[in-house]
Amino acid sequence: MEHIKKVLMLAAFTAIGFAFIPPESGFSHCQIPCGIYDDQARVKSLLEDAATVEKSMRAIAKLAGKSDAQSQNQIARWVMNKENHAQKIITAIGDYFLTQRVKPNQKDYVARLKIHHAVIIAAMKAKQNTDVKFAMALKNSIETLSPYYPEHKH
Repeated sequence: MEHIKKVLMLAAFTAIGFAFIPPESGFSHCQIPCGIYDDQARVKSLLEDAATVEKSMRAIAKLAGKSDAQSQNQIARWVMNKENHAQKIITAIGDYFLTQRVKPNQKDYVARLKIHHAVIIAAMKAKQNTDVKFAMALKNSIETLSPYYPEHKH
């Protein structure tokens, strides 16, 4: 049992360490603005990250009762993976959508803010938990956001 506590503490400290790594500058697109946006691609990326969060949660649950070193190692890796992908969602909402796509002059500005904020909150809760219901809530919040960003027909 002591070994499990040490592995989980290591995973937590490692995950916290990732919080201090600056985000990739290329992911948030530019803030010039350049006018080159592919909102639907970004939404699809958010959904991929949410699916990864869900897969991570399922793997953590599957390994939770095991105490061998390999299983504990894998749990730590899945926890870090879950944290990373949930954080990518939070970063994308803030750095791309809220700074470049949600505008105060939009008629439904407040509604848009609430929906984007709901995604951030769902991602935060997914980071804090391992129950798959939190991954489902995250996916649902992104799907609620999706109609604001229809696919472009060039």
